[in-house]
Amino acid sequence: MPRIGSSPFSFPGFRGVTRQLVLVNLACFFALLILKVTAPTLFVSAAGLLLFVPSAFLHGALWQPLTYSFIHFDPLGTAFELLSLWFLAGFLEDLHNSKWVIGLYASAVLGTVAAALAIYAMSGTFSFLGGEVPLYGCFGGIFGMLVAIGVLYGDMEFLLLFTIGIKARHLAIIYALISIAMLFGAQKAYAFAQLGGAAAGLLWIRLAPRRGVSFAFSESVYGLRNRYYRWKRRRAARKFEVYMKSKGRTVRFDGQGRQLDEDSDDKKRWN
Repeated sequence: MPRIGSSPFSFPGFRGVTRQLVLVNLACFFALLILKVTAPTLFVSAAGLLLFVPSAFLHGALWQPLTYSFIHFDPLGTAFELLSLWFLAGFLEDLHNSKWVIGLYASAVLGTVAAALAIYAMSGTFSFLGGEVPLYGCFGGIFGMLVAIGVLYGDMEFLLLFTIGIKARHLAIIYALISIAMLFGAQKAYAFAQLGGAAAGLLWIRLAPRRGVSFAFSESVYGLRNRYYRWKRRRAARKFEVYMKSKGRTVRFDGQGRQLDEDSDDKKRWN
């Protein structure tokens, strides 16, 4: 995929799946904020159910990997996350289709969950990893998209803090180094989960079908159907050979179920 040169800082268009992701996250933030003011007890219960807590997930809260990324508490942190989501997702959506972007975001969000589960499972053996840390927010999806931009469009230049020009690949490396450094602090579980989102985003851009998952799935379905039909044709050809032999005639078919001409072994025609 071609790389893009330097460009001045500007937010992309607010449309498509970018707008949907930002608005859904924003709506969830205000819904929880209203619930916190009007019904604090219900707010605590709802937040506890929607956060991703590894132990709760392993005991049946299977919806949490799908809900935790929409949960936000801090107004300033939420503003930063949603602005980052708008910028990164909008940039990618201008260059790829919406299905590709939502696939990248979802894979990074789920990769964050997988990493959190892994470190929770290892914490029973290695006590220095600490206990479980509840996850909330879309930081994993954002990091996954940042890594995608850093790999695919590494020469693209952003303005860090609106003043310092920095290339996308360098920005992704800086964030990765910060997360790695956090592995040696109190937030090691959070940092490991964030790196899981980055790794999942990298896997997505390396392995995802260029024309989308739905297209690849439909192609595999049609491939299975065609293989079934070819098997039926070969099976029918074998039965026809047996039938014609019982009538005193010999007919031959190739490995694809096509009848061979009696006058030449090399000349083939469809039956």
